[in-house]
Amino acid sequence: MTKTIKRAVVIGATGMVGRILIQQLNEIESCEQIIAIVRREDQQLKNLSKVKQWVMDDFLLLNDQDVAGFSHAFSCLGTTIKKAGSKANFYAIDFEINAHFADLFEGTETHYVLISAQGAEAGSLFFYNQVKGELEQHLLQSDLSCISILRPSLLIGERDEARPLEDLSQTVFKGLSHLLPKRFKFKPVTAKQVAHTMVEVAQTQTEKLRIYDNLEIQQNRA
Repeated sequence: MTKTIKRAVVIGATGMVGRILIQQLNEIESCEQIIAIVRREDQQLKNLSKVKQWVMDDFLLLNDQDVAGFSHAFSCLGTTIKKAGSKANFYAIDFEINAHFADLFEGTETHYVLISAQGAEAGSLFFYNQVKGELEQHLLQSDLSCISILRPSLLIGERDEARPLEDLSQTVFKGLSHLLPKRFKFKPVTAKQVAHTMVEVAQTQTEKLRIYDNLEIQQNRA
């Protein structure tokens, strides 16, 4: 059953996809309020009329009452092992915080939308994909009423922090893009495409669970 976006809550709100997602939500007429959970107040978000920022040092302190009454919850939260400083810190952010956030909506009617990653698999040889896969498994075993999982490939867009390898990959793929077939499962997608897909599926998905692969995200011409 589809549901109009009326009140939305977002973690990962100041990331590359999160900022665009909130801007798009702010433009939806039916959306009355957007809560951005952030560690530091963000000046760009202050300029959006429907956005209220909740500043928290520790997202694990969020409780059921904090997130009651939202029609939709969006997680754009993610980092890299290099930025996190260790595998343990990466796991704490990408799995533990995301899992806690999802758990808060168990037994409610909130539609939960998550950015995962292409190749997410708990049994993967790559730690990054293992963690993404574990998080997906956690969601599948939860009591969430509606789940959308997006699995984008390399994301193209402007980040606040430097990621040299990703920047290099973006440059290479942009240079070769004209040589790639229109439908290529590893083809990078833009942050705007991912954000727009999140908004679209939040309003149109009828299944209890659906996973959107990179090819489906590519089809979004945002």
